[in-house]
Amino acid sequence: MPYAAMFAGLTVAIVLGVPFGALVGERFGWRATFWAITGIGVLAVAAIAVWVPARAGAVDEVHRTAGPRPQLRAFRSRQVWLTLAATALGYGGMFGAFSYLAYTFTEVTDFSSTDVAWLLVVYGSGLVIGNIAGGRAADRDRDRTLIVSLAGLAVTLAVFGLLADGPIASVVLVFLLGVFGFAGVPGMITRVTDAAASANVSASNVGNALGAWLGGLAISAGLGYTAPLYAGAAIVTLGLAACSIRSRRRPWPVAMACTLWIQEADRRRPDQRAGSRTPSSEAAA
Repeated sequence: MPYAAMFAGLTVAIVLGVPFGALVGERFGWRATFWAITGIGVLAVAAIAVWVPARAGAVDEVHRTAGPRPQLRAFRSRQVWLTLAATALGYGGMFGAFSYLAYTFTEVTDFSSTDVAWLLVVYGSGLVIGNIAGGRAADRDRDRTLIVSLAGLAVTLAVFGLLADGPIASVVLVFLLGVFGFAGVPGMITRVTDAAASANVSASNVGNALGAWLGGLAISAGLGYTAPLYAGAAIVTLGLAACSIRSRRRPWPVAMACTLWIQEADRRRPDQRAGSRTPSSEAAA
């Protein structure tokens, strides 16, 4: 659940930011959207400088002292690589379809361009609900939550492609796209070690680029604006397969990674504990 709380900011940003950007672009042109993003980015940097501490206390000191080698050891686990693959493919399928949703709505479903903003609010609302529900479900059974969310996402994308010409079905399915698309995110983060958590975010960005590229290729091939939905379903199915493979080795838990960091820090300071003498002990001697 802590990771779900962290990603709540991202989901709320999508609910508010994506429709806002679409509305600004529709009213004032695409350049105005970029200027608005620039202004918000400057405010975000200022907020980080004011409110985010430079160091995270003792844990940050352990990370700094131990160096990167203990963190890189997490990548010896096959489970980490399978999870990164599932993350990239899951995100790729969802955001590959999302990249062309506006065209799907206007060219296939026959919504007007002004309807896109509130349709994206529906999608973003699904992200918020999926993130919260997925975080709670992952606390009870993480692996099952991941399987269900990826399977639900693949089915939603395929059915969306079939029913995209229906307005009511499209609204329902774009909401489910958000729910299943983000329900697995908290579990994906906790399935890898704390050391590889940043790599999980990198894998999601790789998936975003891959999905958008494949969706664009499908449209360029003349397959229509529902093609990214079907391509997304196929990509997510591959991610489901990767997520279903259980490693023969036990995945490294966060506690083990933290223990390695502490041990490495102690190894670099061998005399700090055993060799140090307190003033009282010296006086007694």
